[in-house]
Amino acid sequence: MKRYFIIYKPYLVLSQFTSQLSKKTLADFYNVPKNVYPVGRLDEDSEGLLMLTNDAQLNQRLLQPAAMHEREYLVQVDGLFTEEAAKQLSAGTTITVHGKSYNTNTCLVTVLSEEPALPLRNPPVRFRKNIPTSWISIVLTEGKNRQVRKMTAAVGFPTLRLVRCRIGNITLGQLQPGDMIEMPRKMVYKKLFNE
Repeated sequence: MKRYFIIYKPYLVLSQFTSQLSKKTLADFYNVPKNVYPVGRLDEDSEGLLMLTNDAQLNQRLLQPAAMHEREYLVQVDGLFTEEAAKQLSAGTTITVHGKSYNTNTCLVTVLSEEPALPLRNPPVRFRKNIPTSWISIVLTEGKNRQVRKMTAAVGFPTLRLVRCRIGNITLGQLQPGDMIEMPRKMVYKKLFNE
């Protein structure tokens, strides 16, 4: 039977169920059948929406570069983010992937006028009185290793906090770090592929 779980992966948790390192993994938070695995990943220092499933077909469809599925990230950056930086990111930025230059696809970047309503991070982002921070939304249709962090750094605004809030039409909703809900197959495919 195919199972589909939507989780809010906490900060400093590996996107896997086992580890040889003494680091927290998904197994410390989620009790799912043994054949259920993450679709894609979120870096240890990123948090937010991650899907777990035993549906190999879904995994393949979502991870194919040609699929161009939207993934939305809420990003806190160091400094007062500018419209110029937003234009640079939107048009595509040159980053390094596996030691080679890579031009990112165009994407949608929005400078947020206020801090999004997110759960507090534990531990919190270090507060520095004299250095402002900004929040932006980035919608990507590709997913290279540490792409968002590399993109914001490339335009002069290092990422402080990174939360994936949406994949296709599946969102975090009211989930808190460590929460999990199960979704029926029909709803998952409707929200991801309009099927």
